[in-house]
Amino acid sequence: MIGTIKPLSIGSVTLEIPVILAPMAGVCDLPYRVIARHYGAAMVCAEMVSDKGLLYHNRHTQEMLRIDPREHPLSMQIFGSDPATMANAAQEVEKAGADVVDINMGCPVNKVVKNQEGSALMKDLPRAEAIIAAVVSAVSLPVTVKMRTGWDADHNTAVELAKRAEQAGAAAVTVHGRTREQFYMGKADWTKIKDVVQAVTIPVIGNGDITDGPSALQMFEETGCRGIMIGRGAQGNPWIFPQIIMYLKTGKILPPPTAAERYEQLLEHFESLLAYKGEYIALREMRAHAAWYTKGMHGSAALRERINRAAGVAEFRNIIRKLL
Repeated sequence: MIGTIKPLSIGSVTLEIPVILAPMAGVCDLPYRVIARHYGAAMVCAEMVSDKGLLYHNRHTQEMLRIDPREHPLSMQIFGSDPATMANAAQEVEKAGADVVDINMGCPVNKVVKNQEGSALMKDLPRAEAIIAAVVSAVSLPVTVKMRTGWDADHNTAVELAKRAEQAGAAAVTVHGRTREQFYMGKADWTKIKDVVQAVTIPVIGNGDITDGPSALQMFEETGCRGIMIGRGAQGNPWIFPQIIMYLKTGKILPPPTAAERYEQLLEHFESLLAYKGEYIALREMRAHAAWYTKGMHGSAALRERINRAAGVAEFRNIIRKLL
């Protein structure tokens, strides 16, 4: 199958090599989305935004709608449990300039599911379908749905939800091969993704346990999915996109980035965060990113400790520059 991956069309958006950055809270802000696109991600997905936050013009939520021209094509994800407020949120996303509206029906965290949002909607398929239909009717953009395989091992509702999404007008669905009960533990069940592929005619995007070129190709081959979405494998690792793309095209495995390349990209990421969010937030958010960038490297634990203690921009820069 190497060299045979076909372009993926999501409504009016066409992705030549459909390797997509997944929406991840605390990761996929504007600076990292620009980085991922630079490294070859076919499309990037923004952090999920609350329908209520947009309805009530919450300042932080509104800020999450900022877009850089270098990001396109961009998918923006919304979450909520009310068809009317979700339709309003989708319209706000369209006004902001997104290329795709994605509906979150997969987030497993308690503060989301307790409000019958995220993956809790996989237990209420009529409501889920009503939300999708309302969003599709509210915007001219293609609408996608991101889901899990189900709530738990006894309630695998992904096939039925995907069918309802197709009926309601969704242009594509993404399936993370885990239940809500699993969160991010255990192994993703790709057979459940294959079940969805075989049940609908709209494109299915596979998500879960894709960490390199061989696993990306395996996802395509085992599930028949039309695109793949990279989540945790992209944390502090934008090189995963060219590595996967090269492997899908040629079967060649690109070498991992050198230590210097990692540190240079880390520093560039910090400068982008600094310009976008200011010193206070950038210093704190970069701690998590730095841990991902340096994972597995020699002396990484001591380096993270120094980064976590950095009192200001100058100190942070000096810590990294001494490593270059």
